[in-house]
Amino acid sequence: MTSTADQATLLRAVAFDLDGTLIDSAPDIAHALNEALHEAGLARVDLAQVHAWIGDGPDVLIARALQALDQPPAPALQQSLRQAFDRVTLQQPLTHGALFDGVAALLPPLRAQWPLVVVTNKPSRLARAVLDAAGVLPHFAAVHGADTAAWRKPAPVLLQRAAAELGLPASALLMVGDSAADLGAAAAAGAAAAFATWGYGAPTLTARWRLDRPADLLGILPRA
Repeated sequence: MTSTADQATLLRAVAFDLDGTLIDSAPDIAHALNEALHEAGLARVDLAQVHAWIGDGPDVLIARALQALDQPPAPALQQSLRQAFDRVTLQQPLTHGALFDGVAALLPPLRAQWPLVVVTNKPSRLARAVLDAAGVLPHFAAVHGADTAAWRKPAPVLLQRAAAELGLPASALLMVGDSAADLGAAAAAGAAAAFATWGYGAPTLTARWRLDRPADLLGILPRA
């Protein structure tokens, strides 16, 4: 079995999850969801509920909200809610949330040595809008979003695409994320993973590396 030190020497690029890893976006996700629900004449949901639903993209988020509101599944309703959710997100991508502490300071020195990408279950267009609003989009070589259901983590597709575009094997990527989907995608792709403990995921999740603050990432990566 490859040791932790040996695996670190193989790393050549970093893939970040977005929601719950780079950005504390739950308040904005809750706002967009509640605006969509309100337009449809449905009750609002609270932020604590939304925290528990984040991680699998807006379609799953909306389905979970409807289930919590005892609304039967209806494709037309789900489609209209998704359209409203996207519209509000694009209009107000980062009005209520913010970068997690330490992320803004981490990205410039990291980018100077390593290719950085975002691999997220948020659709690409929405992800770019949020990253742009946060002022960090230029730090990333690419943004790989789950634009179809089959691409959602824990499927390995997005990580495999990210690696291929960088001209690297997936084993050269370090996936940094806060959810079981992030860790599962890394395992399925043959990539390494680091668990961001400051995010929305369960504290019991385990990965080869455990990060308690963004700056801890600098202690994992070998010097370029």
